[in-house]
Amino acid sequence: MHASQGRSAGLGLALASAFAFGGSGVAAKPLIEAGLDPLHVVWLRVTGAALVMLPVAWRHRALLRRKPALLAGFGLLAVAGVQACYFAAISRIPVGVALLIEYLAPALVLAWVRFVQRRPVTRAAGAGVVLAVGGLVCVVEVWSGLRFDLLGLLLALGAACCQVGYFVLSDHGGDEAEPVDPLGVIAYGLLIGAVVLTFVARPWGMDRQVLGGTADMGGTAVPAWLLLGWIVLVATVVAYVTGVIAVRRLSPQVAGVVACLEAVIATVLAWVLLGEHLSGPQILGGAVVLVGAFIAQSSTPKAPSGPVAGSDRAAAGDELSAGRTAT
Repeated sequence: MHASQGRSAGLGLALASAFAFGGSGVAAKPLIEAGLDPLHVVWLRVTGAALVMLPVAWRHRALLRRKPALLAGFGLLAVAGVQACYFAAISRIPVGVALLIEYLAPALVLAWVRFVQRRPVTRAAGAGVVLAVGGLVCVVEVWSGLRFDLLGLLLALGAACCQVGYFVLSDHGGDEAEPVDPLGVIAYGLLIGAVVLTFVARPWGMDRQVLGGTADMGGTAVPAWLLLGWIVLVATVVAYVTGVIAVRRLSPQVAGVVACLEAVIATVLAWVLLGEHLSGPQILGGAVVLVGAFIAQSSTPKAPSGPVAGSDRAAAGDELSAGRTAT
């Protein structure tokens, strides 16, 4: 009963995280159209969230000594890496193609569990990934503009690999004698990501006047600061917090599949708020993604019984918590 309730709560948190992440594009697009560079929007997003989480970082300052590698990995991969690689990719290849490649991450998580950690993966989880990725093909309508720019494809694949780091690192350290608090990991991850993105985005060249004006959202003038507030507080702080806790209660591969709903949610929100209408194939694809996520969530991956092969914790004789069931 306890495990079932934990998984239900984990699923709810994963859905909340997908909704929060999915709403970022709807709020960011009007800002970009108003004159902000996409990388500047990303920098504002991560830096603003890092400032919000500063009290949490101070409270968990002992993590700097306990888990420096984990914090650095989360900041570089789960925060800065995903954002930077994705925005660099869409400058060279269609957004739909980049998004589809990035959301190969759940399949890559399964590959990590199966071939690196050498643990069995349930058929249901695998089937869920196949359905979810197939549905995403329809949601983003990848056939509408495929261009084989090798560097662009590699950048999008880099975003997918960084997203794998998000799911795996989010679950790291949860079953130790003194568990690593996910809020502390998020706080320092955002701080590290903000520093890295400062050198990438070069915000000193940003058009700050845009933030003092309004942006058009589906024909409605919305204050730019309000959109930025949504991106920082909901699409970043809430999204990362609920997402990391969801991974702890589910598993990296199951939470990864549920996170595929971000693409569906983003498309629906764009339809309602920006007037970007869904086509028949997109609606069908969204339904397929939902089915795939449900199938994957309904199966519980087997927990490891000993040290995980291939992980940096195996050498120390410890057990990585990735792939464990609800607490």
